[in-house]
Amino acid sequence: MRGIQISQYVKGPKELKVTEIPDPTPGPDQYLIEVHAAATNFFDILQIQGKYQLQPPFPWVSGVEFSGIILATPANSKAPKFPVGSRVFGAGQGAYATKVCAAEHELLPVPKGWSFTDAAGLFITAPTSYGALVLRAGIKAGDWVLVHAAAGGVGLAAVQVAKAFGATVIATAGTPRKLEVARQFGADHVVDYRDAGWPEQVKKLTPKGRGVDIVYDPVGMVDKSTKCIAWNGRILVVGFAAGQIEKVAMNKVLLKNISLVGIHWGAYAKFERETIPVVWKGIGELIEQGKFRGTVFTDKEFVGLESVPDALLALGGRETWGKVVVKIPQSGESKL
Repeated sequence: MRGIQISQYVKGPKELKVTEIPDPTPGPDQYLIEVHAAATNFFDILQIQGKYQLQPPFPWVSGVEFSGIILATPANSKAPKFPVGSRVFGAGQGAYATKVCAAEHELLPVPKGWSFTDAAGLFITAPTSYGALVLRAGIKAGDWVLVHAAAGGVGLAAVQVAKAFGATVIATAGTPRKLEVARQFGADHVVDYRDAGWPEQVKKLTPKGRGVDIVYDPVGMVDKSTKCIAWNGRILVVGFAAGQIEKVAMNKVLLKNISLVGIHWGAYAKFERETIPVVWKGIGELIEQGKFRGTVFTDKEFVGLESVPDALLALGGRETWGKVVVKIPQSGESKL
C-alpha cells in the first residue's frame, strides 16, 4: 500500500513523504479498512515531531482519523458488526495511508447521505462538543452559550449542538472569514476576540447584560471569560489551543458561583465506556433531524496522500476553519 511512514521524528509536515509500504496486518480483533478520506488534527503535527503523549514505536504510519470501506472483518469475530463493504468512519493509528486497521469500538457507520469526506472529520469533534455541552454543562433551551474559536472543528460542532438544544449562541473567532463561517453554522452573534474589549461586548449582548450561562473554551480563555459569565455559569475546559495552560484567579469562581468543568472525551473509553453509545445516539438523532452537518473546510481542497503535508501546514498555520480533510482516491478512482 501507499502511506506516510515515520521512521524518525521530523521537524514539521514539509518533511513527510509518501512511500510504498507493506499492508498493515490486522490483529485478531481488528478490521482492515480501505481509506477514502483522512482528517487532520493538531496532535498529528505534535506526533510526527515526537512531542505527543502517545508515540508508537518506530516505524509507524501517521494520521488517526479516517473514513472508508471494510475490506476484511476480525478473525476472532463470528458476527462482526460491519460486514465487508460497509462504509465506516473512526480512529486508529495509520490513517495517512490507503489501508488502516481498527477495532470495532473505534468504528461507526457513515451517516446516511454523508460523504466519506464529511464523515472522516466526525469521530473526535462531534462527541467532544456534545459530551461537553449536554453531559457536563447540562445545556437547555433558553441558555446563552459563548463558544470560543467557534470556527474550529470542535467549535463548529459546539455551535450546532447548542443551537439544536435551543440555546442562543455567541461565537468568537479571530478573522472576518471565521466569523462568517460561525454565522453560517448557526451562531446568533459573533465577536472578534482580537478586540481586547470582547468580554464587555459579549456581556452587552445578553439579556440585561447578565452574562452567558455556558462558556465552551477549547483555547485557554477561562480567566477572561469569568468577566462575561452569569451567576451559576459553567465554563467548559475543552483544550488549550493557544499553547499555554492558563492560571485562573479563583476568587472570581467563588464570587460568581461559577463551575469550571473539564471534558476529556478520549478518557470515556477508560472510565465511562457505557456513556459513549449514549452520546453517539444523541449525535445520530441530531444528524437525522438535519440539525448537525459536516464541518469540512471547503475553501481549498486537499486530494491524495501527497497533499497531507500541505493540509497539516494549513491547519498548523491557523488559516483554516472546521475540519481539514484529505480525500484519498483509491486505484481506479479519479483525483477530481
